[in-house]
Amino acid sequence: MKETKSLKLARTFLGKEVEVVFDRPIGSMHPKYDFVYEQNYGNIQGVPAPDGEDLDAYYLGETRPLKKAKGRCIAVIHRRDDDDDKLVVIPGGFNLSDEEIMKLVHFQEQFFDSIVIRR
Repeated sequence: MKETKSLKLARTFLGKEVEVVFDRPIGSMHPKYDFVYEQNYGNIQGVPAPDGEDLDAYYLGETRPLKKAKGRCIAVIHRRDDDDDKLVVIPGGFNLSDEEIMKLVHFQEQFFDSIVIRR
């Protein structure tokens, strides 16, 4: 697998505690495309990604809309057809299989060739 700039950056967060700030909480509409965010989605502020925006993250395991939250990065959603990988962050005491992660992020990742990377 090709180590893209986005994947190289995202891997540095695996296993680490991070704070995610949500610009697209659960229930919000995508600003350009016609779908609703089924998970809290935001970024790690001050960490620029290759697309020029802050590094994106899904926050899984919480069902209410959030403004910001801390959690542990357990995986990366690697997009093989787009250099814009996403962190998978969860609250303490929570865990997910790769299949569960892909099911939870399908609402957005269905448009990409995505896989879960753990290490």
